[in-house]
Amino acid sequence: MPKIDVNKVAEILKRNEVEPSLLRTIVEEMNLLVQPEVDEEKPPALKKQFAILISDPDGRLPAGNDFVGWVLQIPENESVLTAEERIFKAVYEFNTTKKGRLMPAKTVGEALEHVPAKHFKEANIFIKTKVPVLMLKTDNEIPTDQAKGKDARRGRLE
Repeated sequence: MPKIDVNKVAEILKRNEVEPSLLRTIVEEMNLLVQPEVDEEKPPALKKQFAILISDPDGRLPAGNDFVGWVLQIPENESVLTAEERIFKAVYEFNTTKKGRLMPAKTVGEALEHVPAKHFKEANIFIKTKVPVLMLKTDNEIPTDQAKGKDARRGRLE
């Protein structure tokens, strides 16, 4: 729809001999519609913290096995222990939709891959990796001798 200036509309109305009181009312109403709306102040951006959700279906975490996990973000002032509950809440919401009834998410992995982000956003959790990533283990030490470091990286002990 083409936009037209309020003054031009007022001129057209004058030429067509519209009553001055009606003309004034129409022009005032159009000016109110044209005014830019006052933007309400947006709340400050939500600060988030990262968390890693590790898949450990057999309860083997303390052992030296390979694990996969997903990187998530939750609000900074919330406990990371609420992350799993937030995922469940988002999945419950998704499973009630038409698409969710046709193909419900039954596992956390399926949920993180297939549930749309809007459901997670409503639950205040943000999924950063939809596919699981391999978790690496470290002893958090940097070897002081370079030769030691190379052998340690290759899995050899001196």
